[in-house]
Amino acid sequence: MAAIPFEQCPAKTWTQPDGSVVEGRSVLNHCQIVGETARCLIARFPEPMRSRLFPVGSEIAAGGHDIGKVSPSFVAKILRACGIDFKTLPELTKATPDLESQWGGHAGVSQATAEELGTPKYVAEILGQHHGFNPNVDDKRGDAEVFGGNAWFDERKKLVAALKDCLNSDWPVVEHAAQARIIAGLTSTADWIGSGKFFEDPTQDWQPNINAALNDAGFIKPVIKQGLSFIDVFDPIKRQMQPRKAQTLFLDQITGPGIYILEAQMGMGKTEAALYAAYQLLAQQKATGIYFALPTQLTSNKIYDRFNAFLDQILGPDTPNRALLLHSGAWLLEHSDMGEDGAPGGAWFNQSKRGLLAPFAVGTIDQALMAVMNVKHGFVRAFGLAGKVVILDEVHSYDLYTGTILNELVAFLRQIECTVIILSATLSQSRRNALLQQATVSSAYPLVTAVSSMENTVVTEMAVPTEDSQSITLTSCRNDHQALEEALRRAQQGQQVLWIENTVTEAQQRYLDMASRAVQLGCDIGLLHSRFTPQDRAVNEAKWVKLFGRSGWSQRPHQGRILIGTQVLEQSLDIDADFLVSRFAPTDMLLQRIGRLWRHSDTPRHACALPDCWLLTPAMEQALINPRAAFGLSAMVYSPYVLCRSLEAWQSLSVVALPSGIRPLIDQTYAERLETDEWSVLLHELTQGTRFHTGEEAQLALARLTLSKGGKTLPEHKAETRYSDQDTHDVLLLSSLRIDAGETRMRLLDGRELKLPHSRQRLSKAGWRTLAVALNQQLVRVSPANCPARIAKHTLEKLHLHEVFYLGKPEDDEALLRVALVSPSGELQTLDSRPAGEKHILEYRNDLGYRALSNKE
Repeated sequence: MAAIPFEQCPAKTWTQPDGSVVEGRSVLNHCQIVGETARCLIARFPEPMRSRLFPVGSEIAAGGHDIGKVSPSFVAKILRACGIDFKTLPELTKATPDLESQWGGHAGVSQATAEELGTPKYVAEILGQHHGFNPNVDDKRGDAEVFGGNAWFDERKKLVAALKDCLNSDWPVVEHAAQARIIAGLTSTADWIGSGKFFEDPTQDWQPNINAALNDAGFIKPVIKQGLSFIDVFDPIKRQMQPRKAQTLFLDQITGPGIYILEAQMGMGKTEAALYAAYQLLAQQKATGIYFALPTQLTSNKIYDRFNAFLDQILGPDTPNRALLLHSGAWLLEHSDMGEDGAPGGAWFNQSKRGLLAPFAVGTIDQALMAVMNVKHGFVRAFGLAGKVVILDEVHSYDLYTGTILNELVAFLRQIECTVIILSATLSQSRRNALLQQATVSSAYPLVTAVSSMENTVVTEMAVPTEDSQSITLTSCRNDHQALEEALRRAQQGQQVLWIENTVTEAQQRYLDMASRAVQLGCDIGLLHSRFTPQDRAVNEAKWVKLFGRSGWSQRPHQGRILIGTQVLEQSLDIDADFLVSRFAPTDMLLQRIGRLWRHSDTPRHACALPDCWLLTPAMEQALINPRAAFGLSAMVYSPYVLCRSLEAWQSLSVVALPSGIRPLIDQTYAERLETDEWSVLLHELTQGTRFHTGEEAQLALARLTLSKGGKTLPEHKAETRYSDQDTHDVLLLSSLRIDAGETRMRLLDGRELKLPHSRQRLSKAGWRTLAVALNQQLVRVSPANCPARIAKHTLEKLHLHEVFYLGKPEDDEALLRVALVSPSGELQTLDSRPAGEKHILEYRNDLGYRALSNKE
């Protein structure tokens, strides 16, 4: 088969202002743009970190990603998209663009070609992975007939030579797998930016646009103020906030990349210690940015205010796009442009993913964990974390599945020049050892543990001198009604009451039990959990976290309040209750919850308030004999063995002193021991599993499977970062939806109407982003058992929802979006007005959230 010269092969289509589609930039031109973009990205890393992460020639690996586009099947696909009959060209008479999926498209051709050219180790795989997964090349050679034979292979060789000449570089020699993963992420990221709005028009000069494109995409090299003290950063006005002893000892240990663990009681200022350490490293050019990883979306949302106040103090006024870095909304990069994958409807439009690529971001730990998982675009996350200070907050409560992935992440971060700061109030010694992958000996509390640099194997452990700051009175309660009456009584007095349940269902029921009575008594009452739409959740969080935080102190005397919630309330939130009621939970969770009680000594409180915590507990004897009956739904959330071990530690306590009581309770709960009788049965269920739970041995095997580097790359929903026996789905909730005059009209739950055009040209890119952001705020994530029925993908595409939501590719087997209409009464219905639930009545209320009721109720 004769070949089209590589200079004439198009890499892209280009949609002109009039809507017509024509050939865009050539393959050489696009590869050169991506290579130069990669070179500029690398230059934004400080030395000597840059040289250790990116071997000489890394920009060629990025630029060479699309050499496979010089192939008959791809060129035919581009011409067909432009309305050209490619069969009329003699070089393309045998072209079969529809068969590209058999070898992973042009990325597979790139990989096979690089292997045939004898590129250094890892390089061919880097080229093949630039769409986020390993292409299925099998044993196809670079000169295979399906790739155009020798004639087309020769053109690809000429393209490589021309690209090396343009970039004045050669293939990189990659030292190890971690380095290869970073270069693969660099390649995909440079490709996204090089495919964005700054480079679309092939008639325009592209060289002057690279820095603007990088800044617009959020890759901003910040200017850091020098010489700021702890007070300068955190208390610049009052200038009273001196660092505490634990903070000072911790900061003294951090001199560069390594692993640093701070174990200290709730409210001690661990967050400020971590951020100031990050500031010092940034000022010394030993870090490229910060990723602050938290356990839940609620905690990551609420840390934004503190994080942005910190950034405002440390960023120099001449930082480019400074306002973009200080944007505190959930869509930190909503104005940026990163090509097709980062556009509305693209796989990486969602801020939760793209935040890792920004210099400064707060997010959940899940996105960081995917950096070491065999998941689509996992290596992009790895690139986004390279060289940063990665703060892992509240590291204590993860099960063996997530803990195994977390251990791998911490080890990987050490290899890619990161400073890993681990914060916890309730870390067990076994978890500390697993995170460090080294033995520790100290049982002191508070405790600072440090392993500086990747090469160092010496563990430094420093005890922090401290005195007990308070004692909490504990009351075990076997009667929910009694606790409910006590909560209402205290709220009526004017106290601020916190009630924490272990499941959303129970939290919703407690809210319904108390809401009307609380209002009659003149008290305010609210509910926080994960099954609200982001829009409603943001409103609820803003109100209640403010009322129970420092900014609500002036309003505390006005009325009593009851805030009911789930585990989202126990971590990383600076909320302060006068009285706490908690469903019994594992020891570390209970200590976290107690950390929200009488948190600050200067908080204004009602005269009758006392530091009291009521624990809703079963009897020990019942718990051992039948834990599922004794603990109820909590035994579906937590291991019955761990619940019973925790109950054994807490059952005789009437007071817990902080911080001295923390380490003994953790050790008593989690220390390994030989078990007999009922205890041995529960331990066996923990390790081997039951029909209700997957055992720890199976969880460990599953975690290792997700970390496997070989085999098919998993779509994200198949590579869960937290073990669950079932997947979850996104449900789009609307008041109404209809097609009218070439557009999909949707009415939101708050009454606003949005119009989704059926033509891409009817909205600007900014318009599509705004529309996509608004609709993403109407999603709720729920389990399949409580979901509306699946809607066929082609039906969603007829509604043009693929323009604003990533629906997934059929070959990836990704979960489809679910859609339901919310009636005026709150019941969910299908698009044709039938009840949305088969086994349950599904409802949504902005004060209660999403819930599933039995049809028998």
